[in-house]
Amino acid sequence: MSNNDVSIKNHLKPYYEGMKRNHLGPLWYDLGHMVTNEPVTDVQPYLWKWKMIREYVLKAGELLKPGKDAERRVVYLQNPSLLKHGLVGYGTHTLYAGIQLLLPGECAPSHHHSQSAIRFIIEGSGAYTAVNGEKTYMERGDMVLTPAWTWHEHKHEGTEPVFWLDGLDVGLVRTLAASFFEPYEEESYPMEAPENYSTKQFSMGAFKKLNERKNPGYPSPIYGYKFDRVKYLLDEMKKEDQDPFDGYAIEYINPLTGGSADSRIGTMMQRLEPGMQTKAHRHVHSAIYHVLEGEGYTIIDGQKFEWEKGDFFILPPWSCHEHVNTGSSDVYLFSFNDKPVMEKLELEFSEPYGENDGHQIIEKVFDPDHEQVDTI
Repeated sequence: MSNNDVSIKNHLKPYYEGMKRNHLGPLWYDLGHMVTNEPVTDVQPYLWKWKMIREYVLKAGELLKPGKDAERRVVYLQNPSLLKHGLVGYGTHTLYAGIQLLLPGECAPSHHHSQSAIRFIIEGSGAYTAVNGEKTYMERGDMVLTPAWTWHEHKHEGTEPVFWLDGLDVGLVRTLAASFFEPYEEESYPMEAPENYSTKQFSMGAFKKLNERKNPGYPSPIYGYKFDRVKYLLDEMKKEDQDPFDGYAIEYINPLTGGSADSRIGTMMQRLEPGMQTKAHRHVHSAIYHVLEGEGYTIIDGQKFEWEKGDFFILPPWSCHEHVNTGSSDVYLFSFNDKPVMEKLELEFSEPYGENDGHQIIEKVFDPDHEQVDTI
């Protein structure tokens, strides 16, 4: 090192320290951290077993009453990689997932908020979600929308516990500092429309094949998307409809525009036939998966995540992934994602995995028994 280089280095150190004290920074030094060559995230993949989740949710049913002890009786999925950064309740950097329980005769009072939300029914029947005064009865496999700022409540008129997934864009809204919440002045918002009105009116046109292009637009007029229609469409798909990365897959849509059912949260159902293995790819949007039926595994960046009926797992942004059905019957995977937001911001991008004929080498296996050791 020349004398001139030593002199410059000696001058730079106090220069950098002075900028730091005055809350300034040198772009030439930090540009690589700010503008990366490809997406960088703190989100790591994770998997939760349904048996363990269900026990905790049922225990909450013994301890808490919705509307009295808690606004909602929900156990959320906490991604440990994000908790390290103080992000409580995050599944991915944008998405939240919680499991809500309603027991016979119970009611979760009406409120609204700036977060968008979807509900996916896991177990039970006899409950409904009312959105802006319209009841939508919930059965296993159904998806119910509660768009941002709509008044919504839940009530159980049946005889068995009902469990469902709450999916919200909590992380996105918090990052944008746009969170608002307001309870309704009474327990229930006035019922105005006939029950399941929008579902009956529009459900025939509420889905499209994965990657079929439509124009986004106004909020969906549908609140309830029935699983029997989803299953019928997936089962009727022909060989040429198979997507190499997602199997047989459809997206839930707004029937008036063909865009995503919710303007900020994307929703998808996939069917994998026995023995099917999709090819690996990666994309900018993140997703949270729920196994409605079947058993198999997903490889995420070389790590194998084995799942069965009821389980949940996280797909981080820009992570290479592929799915495998190891059972003797069809697999149905429901997922929700932040793709609509990425598309609106012109940030969405995807690419196939180019090695080993499109398949990853398994380098390690996720062990849920080691990760989840607490008992109730």
